[in-house]
Amino acid sequence: MNAGQKPNGLEAAHDYVGMWVTADGVIRQELLPNGRYDEARGHRASAYTGSYSIKGNHIDYVDDTGFTADGEFQGDVLYHGGMIFYRQK
Repeated sequence: MNAGQKPNGLEAAHDYVGMWVTADGVIRQELLPNGRYDEARGHRASAYTGSYSIKGNHIDYVDDTGFTADGEFQGDVLYHGGMIFYRQK
């Protein structure tokens, strides 16, 4: 097993795993420790799902339909797709 890997082969969890939410709470994006994300919008659970990768403070997304996007973390704030997400405590 390589350093930084979990026994199941998944990368070790990073500091950004968890729930990120817009100020109005309408969009909720959960970054899962297995490199997947699940985004809810309003009352629509799992509106978007896919994979993500993080290098430094940059995040790249690929949703399950092949659409790509990116974002940047600045502390407990995520800037993504013209939106601002805050880490949910």
